[in-house]
Amino acid sequence: MKRGIKGGTDVGIIIEQDLAKVVAKESGVKESIVQKVIALLEEGNTVPFIARYRKEVTGGLDEVQIKTVQDKYQYAVNLSDRKQEVLRIIDEQGKLTEELEKEIKGATQLQRVEDLYRPYKQKRRTKATIAKEKGLEPLAELIWKQELINVTGEAEKYYSEEHELHTVEEVLSGVNDIIAEWISDEAAFREHIRDVTFKQGILEAEVKDKEKDEKSIYEMYYEYHEPVRSLVPHRVLALNRGEKESVLKVGIQPPIQPIIDYLHKQIVNRSAIEEVKEILFSAIEDGYKRLIQPSIEREIRTSLTEKAEEHAIEVFSVNLKNLLLQPPLKGRTILGVDPAYRTGCKLVVVDETGKVLEVGVMYPTAPKNDIAGSEKIVLKLVQKYNIELVAIGNGTASRETEQFISDVIGNNDLNIPYIIVNEAGASVYSASELAREEFPDLQVEQRSAASIARRVQDPLAELVKIDPKSIGVGQYQHDVSQKALNESLTFVVETAVNQVGVNVNTASASLLQYVSGLSKTVARNIVKKRNDEGKFASRAELKKIPRLGAKTYEQAIGFLRIIDGKNPLDRTPIHPETYSQTQKLLDIMDCGLNDIGTDKLRDKINKLDKKEMAQQLEIGEPTLIDILNALSRPERDPRDDFPQPLLKQNVMTLEDLKPGMEMQGTVRNVVDFGVFVDIGVKQDGLVHISKMANKFVKHPMDVASVGDVVTVWVEQVDVDKGRIALSMIEDKK
Repeated sequence: MKRGIKGGTDVGIIIEQDLAKVVAKESGVKESIVQKVIALLEEGNTVPFIARYRKEVTGGLDEVQIKTVQDKYQYAVNLSDRKQEVLRIIDEQGKLTEELEKEIKGATQLQRVEDLYRPYKQKRRTKATIAKEKGLEPLAELIWKQELINVTGEAEKYYSEEHELHTVEEVLSGVNDIIAEWISDEAAFREHIRDVTFKQGILEAEVKDKEKDEKSIYEMYYEYHEPVRSLVPHRVLALNRGEKESVLKVGIQPPIQPIIDYLHKQIVNRSAIEEVKEILFSAIEDGYKRLIQPSIEREIRTSLTEKAEEHAIEVFSVNLKNLLLQPPLKGRTILGVDPAYRTGCKLVVVDETGKVLEVGVMYPTAPKNDIAGSEKIVLKLVQKYNIELVAIGNGTASRETEQFISDVIGNNDLNIPYIIVNEAGASVYSASELAREEFPDLQVEQRSAASIARRVQDPLAELVKIDPKSIGVGQYQHDVSQKALNESLTFVVETAVNQVGVNVNTASASLLQYVSGLSKTVARNIVKKRNDEGKFASRAELKKIPRLGAKTYEQAIGFLRIIDGKNPLDRTPIHPETYSQTQKLLDIMDCGLNDIGTDKLRDKINKLDKKEMAQQLEIGEPTLIDILNALSRPERDPRDDFPQPLLKQNVMTLEDLKPGMEMQGTVRNVVDFGVFVDIGVKQDGLVHISKMANKFVKHPMDVASVGDVVTVWVEQVDVDKGRIALSMIEDKK
């Protein structure tokens, strides 16, 4: 939504000043930068493009910061729109006062706007509306003002056969309903009660139907209570799930008496007659217990859930990012193995580009246990293709298959390591339409084996083919807003893909669709043109792709690489919009395009005065630094800075583990209560948050990330339950 005002900048339209101030405060970004970021976004620029190629404008904000500005701005716009709508409706009712208008305009949260709007909102037929239809509102107003001296006499005036009001009690019952609703609709009361309930309320859970909890997942919550304010996100989601599955009954016990006392103090005058006080006391208790309490409980639990979902999505997103940015093991011919029992282990050999060379099957596991025949098959493939690595999926029969491969390597003195690959999502991919298109001649299990091998060669390129929710690095992922989760995970994938860059002559449509500015249709068009006419020789050729217009080309082209093209700059992240400045820079350094990536060029770069050179080329210093880095290391992969995957040549079992044993492992998942680490046995071990460091750890992500190679010590092993307790703190006793 465009919210322009008059006045130009170097990036176009300026957003409304008040919205910019709100976004700046919420995001921690300077107001002037907020203006420019939103203007860039409204001009159709993507977050990755802005982060990489508009650093001078944004002050060097990264993708996450830009996305935060975008999200906060959208919230501010939605809030502003809602304010305008509420003001319009109240004004049309003729009830908009200057004071109310000021309060609504000054609200910074949507909840506050809704609280203020509540008394004027069109309601379904309530007890209060029925009482008003009977003409009792004037009497309710007199009692509310607390100026009556004869309640009974006044109430008798409202007797009515038509409205079935025959007694004082019937009249005052209707008055009670009206006043109770007024109390419930008062914004100040609701705000105070919400705050007190959150700070002093107790969340209570009890078992509702034990039989529905077959695995005793929710046993700790059968008799459970905890202050609302101290509830942690994963516990909120666990309670929600238990309630949804009808195992648990969950509710909030508020501090009722302090709240009632507060309302008495706010509403009842000491000078009022006793009859009026009693009516008000009754209306207060009714208004709170019948109307306010359940409503506030819903609001607090909704708020807790929203925050818990945001946290769960953030955890999932960080884990996914770290998984996607796992270092690739490039340039190796790999034997991929999809383990199984009865149907046999499917084998696929892929070359260094991921091309399938041969498929096969072996039966080293039960029920056939054909060890000798399987060994011959493996040795034949090793010799025929000069296999450099074996990739074994971690699914069913993985443990036995790993033992077999380890024995083959040891018995035949092969200098070949193997790696256990997390195959989460591989079965989903192998049965997909995408996999059928990619491997039309392979069976489902063979496609899975190919995917396992390719995950080692280039995790990012392979994992983008799979729904992120199937990759197995989340926490309560099915309990959160799927729309919000999908948006967040898509952003993570886009960020990872664009940070790494894409070889346009080898990338699949699945990978290309995440490149800045490209849609699924354009991605497919690129692959089709490449398949029909051969490899692209230059970035400029992409302008001929159907539906790839000038704006899309601008957004995408810097992230698309032509490795062996006509122009050496096409293999770098340098954007074509700065090619002329780059060529001028090379001329000044007395270098040519063929010197890109050489020691000669790097030596020249080291001697440059970057500030002076940026001025001479009339570009920003951040852009110049990016150009120099690209010229120095044209095909640098940011993933190479991450720890390399652990390769193995021997195997261990759960029974081999002993307390105190020191091991190296790979972090597979990070959750709120700790990290799961693959130490080379069938079951991942858990490092509880309390065992992650010799100091207080606020969250496991502060210490470890998915893919990290960590040193751990075995604390406890439960062979029967398949549980391993690990520590990242060495016991020096």
